[in-house]
Amino acid sequence: MATAKKLPSGSWRCLAYSHTERIYDEKTKKWKNKRIYESFTDDDPSPAGRKRAELAAAQFQATKTPDRIRKRQDYGKLTLSQAIDKYIESRENLNRSPTTLQDYRCIQKNAFPDLMDTPIKDIDITILQEALSAEARRPTNSPAKKGKPISAKRVRNEWGLIRPVLHKYGVNKIDFEQIELPTVTPRLVELPPAKTVLNLIKGTDIELPVLLATWLSFSMSEVRGLTKSKSISGNYITIHEVIVDINNKPVRKELAKNPTRNRRLQIPPYIQNLIDQVDGDVLVPMSGRALYHRWIKLQHDNGLSPITFHDLRHLNASVMALLRIPDKYAQERGGWKTDQVMKKVYTQTFPDERVRVDNTIDNYFESIVNPEKSSPSDKENLSPEELIKLLKERNPDGWYKVLENAMQHEMQHDTKKAR
Repeated sequence: MATAKKLPSGSWRCLAYSHTERIYDEKTKKWKNKRIYESFTDDDPSPAGRKRAELAAAQFQATKTPDRIRKRQDYGKLTLSQAIDKYIESRENLNRSPTTLQDYRCIQKNAFPDLMDTPIKDIDITILQEALSAEARRPTNSPAKKGKPISAKRVRNEWGLIRPVLHKYGVNKIDFEQIELPTVTPRLVELPPAKTVLNLIKGTDIELPVLLATWLSFSMSEVRGLTKSKSISGNYITIHEVIVDINNKPVRKELAKNPTRNRRLQIPPYIQNLIDQVDGDVLVPMSGRALYHRWIKLQHDNGLSPITFHDLRHLNASVMALLRIPDKYAQERGGWKTDQVMKKVYTQTFPDERVRVDNTIDNYFESIVNPEKSSPSDKENLSPEELIKLLKERNPDGWYKVLENAMQHEMQHDTKKAR
C-alpha cells in the first residue's frame, strides 16, 4: 500500500503507481522505461488528512485497469500507420538492418492507403481481406511497369509487416491463417551461357564486377563493399563489408545480412589481374544504379534478352550444378540460406577437397576467358559431358570422391533486392 508523505506546506501527498512508459533519454541516447505515478493530496495536516490521501491512492490502485489491458486498449486507439511507427521504433532498438527499416517506411507510405488511417481496434479479418484484395490491384510506382498492378510477391512482403504489427498491437483476435494471399508466379529466367556473358563483358568497364558476380557469386552489395585493404589477403578475398543504398545514399555496413554470406574464396589469377589494375582502395567505385544500368544497356546493345545483375548469382549456381559441385561446397561458396539446401554449414570443409572444388570452378571459367592457355579441345564448344571429362583428366585424384554428390536442386533467390 502506498504511504503518504507530508509536504513542506503541511499537506499530505500519496503517490500511486499508474503505468510504465517508454521514453528516450537525450543524455544517454537510449530508450528506457519510466514509471508513471498518480498523485493524491489532502490539505488537512492532521493524521486524518494522511489517511484520506492514502485511501484515495488505494482506491485508485484497486480500480485501475491492469497495465497490460490498459496498454492493449490504448493501442487500439492507434491508427495502423501509428502502430507501424511504434513497431519500427522497437525494431530499431534491435539493430534491424537499415534496408529493412527503409522498406518498412516505404510500405507505410505507399501500401494499403485505405487502411493506414484506420484505428487498430476497427480492423478485423473482413476488413483485412478486402484491403489485401484492393492492394493486389494497386498500380505499381515503377515507370517501367506503368499501369500494371504490383506483384504478388510485393503484396506478400507488405503483409510481412502488417501481420506482426497487428499481432503486437491489435485488440481484435484475428485468425491470420484464414487470410488469403495472392499466389506468387515463379519468375522464369532463361540464363545465357557463361561463355556468352564473359565474352560480352571482356574489356569493358564493368568486367570486374560482373566477373565477381558470375565467377565468385557475389551480390551487388557485396561487390560494392570490396576493398583492397580489408577484403583481400594473399590469394583470398573475403566479404567483410557490403554497401547498400539508404534514401539513395550509399551506406557501408560491416557485415552482410546473413552470416553465411560472410565468406572467403580464393582469387582466380584472371580476376587478380583485373584487381591489380584498379586505382584506389575500392574495387568497384561506381554506384549500384550506374552498375545495374550499364549491365542492362550492354545486353540491350548486343541484342540479348537482359537478365538482372542478381541473376548472375543464379548463373553461377547453374555452372556449379553443371560441374556437379557437391551441395555443401556450392552453398558455402554462394552463401545461400534456403529451405531447399542446408541453412548453415555445420562442419568445416576439408581444405584439400575445398581447394579442388575451387580449382574445378576456376578452370572452367579460365577456359573461357583465356582460351589460348587451354588445350586444343578447350577451344571447341564442349558439351557438358565433354567438359566434365576434360576436368577429370586434369584432376584425376579424388575427382569422383569430391564430386560424387550431384546437386539436386537449383539455388533460390535470397531475401530482398537492395543489396
